[in-house]
Amino acid sequence: IDLDFADDRRDEVIQYVVEKYGRDRVAQIITFGTLGAKAAIRDVGRALGLPYSDVDRVARLVPAALHMTLDRALEESPELAEMVRLDDQTRHLVETAKPLEGIARHASTHAAGVVISSEPLAELVPLQRPSRATDENAVLTTQFPMGDVARIGLLKMDFLGLTNLTILAKARDRITQTRGVELDLLDLPWDDARTYQMLAEGNTTAVFQLESAGMRKYIKELKPSSLGDLAAMVALYRPGPMQHIPTFINAKHGIEPVQFPHPALAEILSDTYGVIVYQDQVLLILRHFAGYSLGQADIVRKAMGKKNRELMEAEKQNFLAGAQAKGFTLEAAEAVFALIEPFAGYAFNKAHATSYALIAYQTAYLKANYPAEYMAAVLTCAMTAADKLAALVAECTRLGVPVLPPDINRSGLEFTVERARDGSGEPASEPKLAVRFGLAAVKNVGASALEPVLATREEGGPFTSIEDVCRRADLHALNKRAVESLIKAGAFDALGKRGALLANVDRLVSMAQRERQLRESGQSTLFDLWGERVEAPLPSLDIPTDQDAPLQEKLAWEKELLGVYVSEHPFASVAAQAARETTALCGEVTEEMAGQQVAVAGMVASVRQLTTKDRRPFVAATLEDLVGTLEITAWPEVYERTRDLWQEGTLLLVRGKVQVRGGGVQLTCDHARRYAPDAQASAQPLLEEPGPDVFEHASPELYDAPLPASEAVTVAKRKAPVFYPNGTNGNAGGALGSPAGNGNGRKASESGKRENGAIPRSSPAEPPRTLVVRLSETSDVDGDIARFLEAVRILRRFEGRDRVCLRIHSAQGMVHLEIADLTTHYGPDLHGELVRLLGEDGLLLREDSA
Repeated sequence: IDLDFADDRRDEVIQYVVEKYGRDRVAQIITFGTLGAKAAIRDVGRALGLPYSDVDRVARLVPAALHMTLDRALEESPELAEMVRLDDQTRHLVETAKPLEGIARHASTHAAGVVISSEPLAELVPLQRPSRATDENAVLTTQFPMGDVARIGLLKMDFLGLTNLTILAKARDRITQTRGVELDLLDLPWDDARTYQMLAEGNTTAVFQLESAGMRKYIKELKPSSLGDLAAMVALYRPGPMQHIPTFINAKHGIEPVQFPHPALAEILSDTYGVIVYQDQVLLILRHFAGYSLGQADIVRKAMGKKNRELMEAEKQNFLAGAQAKGFTLEAAEAVFALIEPFAGYAFNKAHATSYALIAYQTAYLKANYPAEYMAAVLTCAMTAADKLAALVAECTRLGVPVLPPDINRSGLEFTVERARDGSGEPASEPKLAVRFGLAAVKNVGASALEPVLATREEGGPFTSIEDVCRRADLHALNKRAVESLIKAGAFDALGKRGALLANVDRLVSMAQRERQLRESGQSTLFDLWGERVEAPLPSLDIPTDQDAPLQEKLAWEKELLGVYVSEHPFASVAAQAARETTALCGEVTEEMAGQQVAVAGMVASVRQLTTKDRRPFVAATLEDLVGTLEITAWPEVYERTRDLWQEGTLLLVRGKVQVRGGGVQLTCDHARRYAPDAQASAQPLLEEPGPDVFEHASPELYDAPLPASEAVTVAKRKAPVFYPNGTNGNAGGALGSPAGNGNGRKASESGKRENGAIPRSSPAEPPRTLVVRLSETSDVDGDIARFLEAVRILRRFEGRDRVCLRIHSAQGMVHLEIADLTTHYGPDLHGELVRLLGEDGLLLREDSA
């Protein structure tokens, strides 16, 4: 028996069962982790004392497929087979690992299984205490695994924790708090037009059972209009029945007529347009067509599910005989049996499908009608999954629900809902709701450490200053790292600038500790006048009000500690123009576009460096805009031309073909370049066939310095504009987000003079400057060298007339280093990249005339 409970209350159910039936009659079930192919290689490698790198190289050659064995790996991986053939050590490793495959490696507790007995379990099955349990009253565990427990006749219950039930409960509570509405989730309007419209549009992110790419596609085609439609889709979207989904959809919309496998089955299959959808229908067919009892029919269903050939052959003969006894022809009986045989093992029973459809509708209803409260609940349940938060925040943006940063005076532990505020800081005149980040969502900060702080705020009101926080709040459980994380995430923005607070974090922690010690010693109330207690005056920290961190650094902190950008998305300033210049937004690329050429713009959110089977490097990156993300693959040929582009934080324009792999949508990159929109660039159709390198990065022909023969590239005529290495356009001087141009956006010579096929690097009218770059020596010599080389590489990429002076600071003093041919052009893009590498203190711009 399977039962789903809210995952944050599953332990309560187990304790209830223990108390009701007795501690000696309830136990959880043991499960054994076994050695797979890769695990066997790694464990044997450790036992043999082989170098980790050697063992890891062999393990990585084992294909990552379900039920993979070493014998199968040797057949499917030519590289592994070749290593085994040529290398004695690898052969010994693999041959030693083979006999260990499949043996039990460790024991743990089954995720859901609970045994309930009418007799003391110690008399029926061996028991043990959980390996990590410290409580003597911990629930016992059987030493028999799930299959053996079932064979000896014990009742196994599956108590499953379902996150979506937790989400529903939290959303209902937030709706009550914000709107005063007491929702009964079992008494919703089941024909809500807004809910079905949202589903028909495929907006199913965070909707139970309906958010996968494949399911979204079918839901858009089905356009469900009832709970029954949702139940059927939940049941059909499985390996066996999935092939019948198009038939079900077309029959519902009258595109094709409803057809029954046999007229005698019309009554059983009429509700599902002639398609077998549920296990219940299989049982009824066996009963109606061949005279089975329901008990006998269920035995056949189980045999089908286990694919027991001998039992199935025997049952087939029984079915054919029974069908003929009821007057059906042998041909009709064989056709019906062939139809139900592959299906029965995968099908849902109708009760299961309807229960899941109910939850799917409830989540969809709340999202459609109470989006702020629902998304706050979803975000709360996804707090520890940083990879999901960005997509969920993007969905909030699409729904028009603002997501606000954490705030020491407004946030709770979880994500909460509050009235959005206008520019004056007052609540908006219209009751628009926003989601506020929870403080417990900040990395490095534990919920238990924050509870005393929130209790203080609840008791004494909002904090009025950072000194007030130090005086009133109990910060003893918050270490320096936690306080720094809260500052960087913006939780104290209402009380001071992040840069200033961060620079004084040691003083903050010290003052908080001192105040706590005074309170505990009774010295924080020095005066007792006329029976009144007067608190001692708190010294001011005198933190400067004008010292703040650059926006770029703040955004990097937010991404690191919250998983998303909250203050401002780096792509926000160009998003509107990107929507006009591209064929789709990242979140809009779907399976329906498979095979199409599209152009998208976004920010590189993550990068994975990979290699092909022949050891050629390529890259898999995630491109992110304001409404979603898209996986981009740049194969070796493209990657070689665009290698410097694939860095986190880079704004890119990418053109390529949409592919569907592993159930997800990807874009195979054909061309890529830095994205710097301007009026001239926007006039160029992105899908018009470009010149040889318009979509490539900073091609060498853009430099007027002499180039080695291996780097020389012939200048070609283009229909599209030329882009400078720093991302600006050769036909207009605007830099990113600044059409008028600035220190980074240089206009090309109006006549576009080219000497020897080169383009001038900067206008002669601009006075040359000197950029002083400071590097400090550390104990990590290799790291220092790598940082130095990276700085030079960045400087060379932003070609211009500004001189560069490198200052190397060490324990022995300072060395000035000038590289004769190293010039650059200082601007915001160059500044941002160098700051990420060296910090703000590492740069100084000096006008040469000064």
